[in-house]
Order: sequence, then C-alpha cells, then structure tokens
Amino acid sequence: MSFFDRLSNGWNISMNIFKVLRANKQLIIFPILSSISLMLVLLSFVTIVMAGVGWDVENIPEPGQATSILFLFLYYLVNYFVVVFFNMSLIHCTHLYFKGEPVTIEAGVKFSASRIGAIFWWSMFAATVGTILRLVQENLGWVGKIIIGLIGVVWSIATFFVVPIIAYENVGPIDAFKKSAQMMKEKWGESLGSGFSFGLVHFIGFMVVGGGLFLIGSIFNPLIGMVLAVLGVLLVSAVVSAAQTIFVSAVYHNITGDPTEHFNQQMIDSLFREK
Repeated sequence: MSFFDRLSNGWNISMNIFKVLRANKQLIIFPILSSISLMLVLLSFVTIVMAGVGWDVENIPEPGQATSILFLFLYYLVNYFVVVFFNMSLIHCTHLYFKGEPVTIEAGVKFSASRIGAIFWWSMFAATVGTILRLVQENLGWVGKIIIGLIGVVWSIATFFVVPIIAYENVGPIDAFKKSAQMMKEKWGESLGSGFSFGLVHFIGFMVVGGGLFLIGSIFNPLIGMVLAVLGVLLVSAVVSAAQTIFVSAVYHNITGDPTEHFNQQMIDSLFREK
C-alpha cells in the first residue's frame, strides 16, 4: 500500500472517530477534567511551598539534589496518574458505546476508580522511568537530549496500548508495558499513520477556530479576541485529545478480537507499516 493510500485510510478512520465523538459529545469533558485537575494539583504544590515560607518568594530555599529529584518524581507521578485516570474513563465510555450500552461520565469515572490500584502502580513505574530519563538528559547535555528524544519516541510507541491493557487485563505495570510493546512489535509494526491525520486536524482547528475567534473578538477589543482565541485552542486540543484516546480504544478492541461498529480490521491494519 502506498504512502498516500495509508494517509487516506488514516483520514477515514479519523473521521469515523469524530463521528463517535459527535454522538457522545460529553466525552470531551474527560480531557478538560484532566487539564483542570493537573492545574489544581500544580496550584496546590505552589500553595504548599509558598505557605511554608510565609508567602515570601525571597525566602524559598534552594532545593538540594535529593529534594529536586523527589519533586521531579512527584510531578511525573501526579501527571501520569491524572492523565491515565481520565484516559481510562474515556476508553471505558468508548467501550460501552461500542457495545451499545449507555454512556455516562459517571460510568467512566467509576470504572477508573475501580482500577485505582492499577493506575497508581503504572504511574509509579512511568514516573520512575521519566525521572531517570530526565536525570540522564541533564547530566549528558546535548548528547543526553538526543538520546532521550529517541528513547521518548520508543516509549510512546511501546506504551500505546498500556491504558486499555491495565483497564481490562489483570497485569502489573511491567507486564502491561511488555504486552503493549509486543502487541505493537508483532502485530502492527512501528509507525502509526493516523498521527498525520490527527496532526492535520489539530493544525486546521487551531488556525480556523483560534484565528476565527480572535478576529471576531477583535472587532470589540483585542483582549477579548485573545481570550476567545485561547479558549478556542483549548477546545480544539480537548477534542483532538479525546479523539486520539478513542482511536486507542478502537484499535485495542480490534486487536483483541472485539471488532467495533465504526471500525474494521482491514482499515485499522492500513494505519501501520508492517515490519
């Protein structure tokens, strides 16, 4: 199959995913909740530090190496936990939709809450890896940045199916990582053609929605235009993020032999280059 045929199939699948999203508009709330939760957690960290020094920025002590590593680890841990929690909620809601069952925000959140242990242990594992990679990057300079960049690509590919695996399969974080990597390596190759489609949708959304709202708001006041543009960009990001998570759910269910209404095996296969 040619490169352009692969892109065409990737675009078709993306459009099908957006159809699922249009039928379940409430699913967009999960990326929004994830972002809000991360901001609140970050704000709480800042509040604790500031309260500890009497709200005087000049009294904030220079952290030692051990303290810096601890805060870096906690930062990664919280980020992974929040993102995986809400991604799992979205994946479960998508699973319910594919099965023809009622889809509610409450059902997704309750399911993630029932898998809180698995989410925590995966977040611990991922945070440990992230912390180690960050320390290597800082100690090796530009060489470390190149190495970490390459490892980051491998990590993102290898962990592609981790969330649905820890959601529906009783395995630990290391086994989930291995199974996800093996699934990608043996069944699907190493490259996702759908990335171009989502990237293009993301870019067009930024330009059309963000730019359009800025122009409309600027008629009244440039500041209003900037605020509307930022809100538009955030909305586009939430939509694309939700669509990408739905894609993961759809592909996972096809791999595990549970075909869905809106996707078929041949179309999913075309998104990946065989090794």
